[in-house]
Amino acid sequence: MTAFSYQLYSSRNFEPLGETLSMLAGLGYAQVEGYGALLADPAAIDALEAGLRATGLAMPTSHVGLDMIEADPAAVGAIAGRLGMKTAIVPFIMPDARPTDAAGWAAYGAGLEKAAAALKGHGLGLGYHNHDFEYAALADGSLPIDHILGNAPSVAYEFDVAWAVRAGVDPMDSIRSYGPRILSAHLKDIAPAGENTDEDGWADVGHGTMDWPTLFGALKDAGTTYFVMEHDNPSSHLRFASRALAAAQSF
Repeated sequence: MTAFSYQLYSSRNFEPLGETLSMLAGLGYAQVEGYGALLADPAAIDALEAGLRATGLAMPTSHVGLDMIEADPAAVGAIAGRLGMKTAIVPFIMPDARPTDAAGWAAYGAGLEKAAAALKGHGLGLGYHNHDFEYAALADGSLPIDHILGNAPSVAYEFDVAWAVRAGVDPMDSIRSYGPRILSAHLKDIAPAGENTDEDGWADVGHGTMDWPTLFGALKDAGTTYFVMEHDNPSSHLRFASRALAAAQSF
């Protein structure tokens, strides 16, 4: 059976971290994925390390800001050693930092490749996580995601499938194109139009409009290692965590 992970960002607005970790372990999760604010706070790192040890949860992946990686890759490596991380994943590019043409996106990819080389020296891999903007066609018709990954051959892909769907593309195209490079996938779902407006239109995995059984099977066949539950704004993280895990276990 697949060992499922949980993106802790989904629980950022709820109970203390230790209680969240206990909840997830009790539900049957085997892994969690950290996010940037946790790794930028020494007290949060201490709490996360203690919570992982107490619950037996693993944290093989975590989101880490590119600025933090570039500023001090050794420090990121040291944090990874404490938490058992294997891969740091760049999660987002702020709007004012996003390139506007193919050359700019290619240069961004080259920068990721340089960061990957720096982390490799500290025993850590690097990945990249998409949103919708990487799938918005440029003036020449090309996609930013292809320039990013095409110029960062050592960087793994964390495919946020629902964000690609929100961008209006067929996620199966990326699964076919990037196959074995998809180290991890975010499992999130999209509510029917007009529903779940208090949760930004997202739905619990398996309770929205996406064909997750088919997508999950395709990702497994492609060699994806980590499957990470995520909801950007759940009104109840217990409801989301429990329903998402039950649905995913049925895929």
